[in-house]
Amino acid sequence: MAGTWFHLTSSFLIVYYVIGFLISTVVAENHQRPPTVLPLSLSSRNHSLHRHVDNLRRRLFQSKLSGSTPNARLRLYDDLLSNGYHTARLWIGSPPQEFALIVDTGSTVTYVPCSSCSHCGNHQDSRFQPEMSSTYQPLKCNPSCNCDDEQKQCTYHRWYAEMSSSSGVLGEDLVSFGNESELMPQRAVFGCENVETGDLYNQRADGIMGLGRGRLSIMDQLVDKGVIGDSFSLCYGGMDVDGGAMVLGKITPPPDMVFSHSDPFRSPYYNIEMKEIHVAGKRLELPDGAFDGRHGTVLDSGTTYAYFRQDAFAAFRDAILSAVHFLKRIPGPDPNYNDICFTGAGRDVSQLPKIFPQVEMVFNNGKKLLLSPENYLFRVIDPPPKFCMLNEQNESLAGIVVQNTLVTYDRGNDGIGFLKTNCSELWRRIQFSGAPAPTPLVSPSKDTKMEIPFVLSPSGSPSNVLPGSFHVGFITFDMSISTTDSNLKSILKELTELISEELEVDNSQVRLLNVTSQEKDYLVRWGIFPAEPANYISNTIAKSIILLLRDHRIQLPERFGNYKLMEWNAEPQRKLTSWQHRFLIMLVGSVTTLILSLSAIGIWLVHRQRQQTAYEPVGDSIPERYLQPLQS
Repeated sequence: MAGTWFHLTSSFLIVYYVIGFLISTVVAENHQRPPTVLPLSLSSRNHSLHRHVDNLRRRLFQSKLSGSTPNARLRLYDDLLSNGYHTARLWIGSPPQEFALIVDTGSTVTYVPCSSCSHCGNHQDSRFQPEMSSTYQPLKCNPSCNCDDEQKQCTYHRWYAEMSSSSGVLGEDLVSFGNESELMPQRAVFGCENVETGDLYNQRADGIMGLGRGRLSIMDQLVDKGVIGDSFSLCYGGMDVDGGAMVLGKITPPPDMVFSHSDPFRSPYYNIEMKEIHVAGKRLELPDGAFDGRHGTVLDSGTTYAYFRQDAFAAFRDAILSAVHFLKRIPGPDPNYNDICFTGAGRDVSQLPKIFPQVEMVFNNGKKLLLSPENYLFRVIDPPPKFCMLNEQNESLAGIVVQNTLVTYDRGNDGIGFLKTNCSELWRRIQFSGAPAPTPLVSPSKDTKMEIPFVLSPSGSPSNVLPGSFHVGFITFDMSISTTDSNLKSILKELTELISEELEVDNSQVRLLNVTSQEKDYLVRWGIFPAEPANYISNTIAKSIILLLRDHRIQLPERFGNYKLMEWNAEPQRKLTSWQHRFLIMLVGSVTTLILSLSAIGIWLVHRQRQQTAYEPVGDSIPERYLQPLQS
C-alpha cells in the first residue's frame, strides 16, 4: 500500500513540474516583447497713490472682460513643518525649463537662479539658462526701473525679515503653468538671480513665485493682460500632509465661504480686518486696536507660523494654557526658540479637537472663521511626541493658520474668503470655468528615447500618452534615493504608502520590485499593478499615472533624503497568441485527463488491495499450535 502511494505521489509531482515548465515557457515567449521605455523629462514698496491708480485701471479693464476667462490650476507640493513652505511648478522659456517655486503672497517678484549667478545655492532644479531659450529677452534699462552698472538691463533687489536677500536682473520669457492648466503660456517679466543670501541660499526650492500686489507680481501681469480674472485661491494640506492646490484666476465661491474686507490702500500686503478672537467660546479681553496695526492683520503664505501683536498673543497663549492645564508642558525642540510644547495628547491629529480648545477669528463684519488645533499647533515627532505652539508675536497670519482652508484672494472685490475643507483632496474637486483646453508648451526632455505626441484632452488628461491600441499590464519606475537613515525597511514601507497617495491608487497596487545599494545611495524599482480583479490598468488611470511620473509630480517629504525619479516603463497587457491559446487549452485538457486517469487507477489499486486482505471470523477457535502451556 505504501509503495502504491509513493508511486502515485511521484507521478503527480512529475506532471506538476512538467506543467510549470511548459506554462513558464509560454509566458517567457510572451515576455519577449520589449516594454515602452521613456526617460522622465521630466525695491521698493509701491506708493499708495500708484496702487490706487493701478487698482482703478485694473478694475475698469476687468469690467470689460467676458465672464469665462480661463484659470491656471496648479498642484502644491511640500509641507510647512518639514520645509516651511509650499511650492508650485512653473516652466520658463522655449523649450521650457522647470522650477519649484515657493508660493508667497508677501512677495511681488517671481525669480529663479540664473546660470550666471555668482552666489546661488544648490537647489532642486538646474539654474535658468537664458541662452538656451529662444524666447528670452532681457528687460532693457528704462526710467521706470533700477538699472545695472552698465545701464543696459533692469535689476531687482529683495530683502526679507529673516535676513535673506535676492538680487539679479529682470528678463521676459514665456511662462507655462503645466499640462493640467487651462491657461495658455504667457509672456511675463521675472527675476534672474545673480546673488542670494541666507535662507534663500540654503533652501531646497529654486526660487519665489510672487503673488503680492505690485506691477512685477505674476498675478498683476496676468490680470493686466486680461487672460485671468483678478483673483487667486490657495489651499494648503493639513498637519504633516504634503500638497494642496492653487488656482490663478476666478473661481465661484462656495456658499459657506466667509469673507473679510481687505484694504489694498492701507498696505501692499494682503490684510484682513479682525475684530476679536474667541477661545473655547469665550472672547479674549483685548485692548482696542489689538488687530489694528500699521498694515492691519497680514495674511502671508510665505511665512510658516502664525503671529499676533504681543498683547493679543499673550491673551491667546494664556487662554490655550488654561484650557489644557492637565497636559504636561515640556521644552520645545529648538533651544533657540521659546516654544510652548505639550505631551500627553497622543499622536492622532484627528483627536486633537477633543483635547485642545476651538478658536474663532471674528472679522469686523461679524463673520467668523473656525480654527482647529492644527491651525495653531505644530507636531514634533522626536520622542517624546509632542504638539507645540510658537511663543512669538507679530502682526501677520501665516500658512499654519490656513491649513485645510480654501483661501480666495478676491482682489477685484477687495475681499479674502475662507472655507474649511480637506485641501489634500481639493485638487480632484476643483471645477473649471469651461474654457477650451490649450495645447501645452511643456514637453518631454530632448533625451526621450521614444517620441510620443502629447496633447491635453478636454478632461484634463493626456489623450495619447500611450501609442496605438495599448492596454497597460503594469507600470514600473526607478527612484534614486540618498539617505542617512539606516532603517531602510521602514522608509520603503512608508514610501509605498506615500507613492500610492501621490499616484492616487490603492496601497495594494504599489509593490517594491527591487533594491540595489551602494553605500548610502539606493536605486529602488517600484511597480504599479492593476487593482483586483482586473488584469490590466484602465487607460484613464494609466494616463493619469504616466502624466504624474512624466512631469516629476511625485513629491516626497525631505525626511526621506534626496531622491530622483529616473525612468518609467509601461508594460503591455500580456496576451497569448492564437497558437499559444490553443496550446494552453490542449495542455490543460491533457493534464486534466491525466489527473483523472491517475485518480481512477489509484482508486482501483486501493479497491484491489482491500479485496486481497484475509480476515479471520470473530469467535473462531484458535489453532492449538498458537497455544502455549502455562508455566507453573
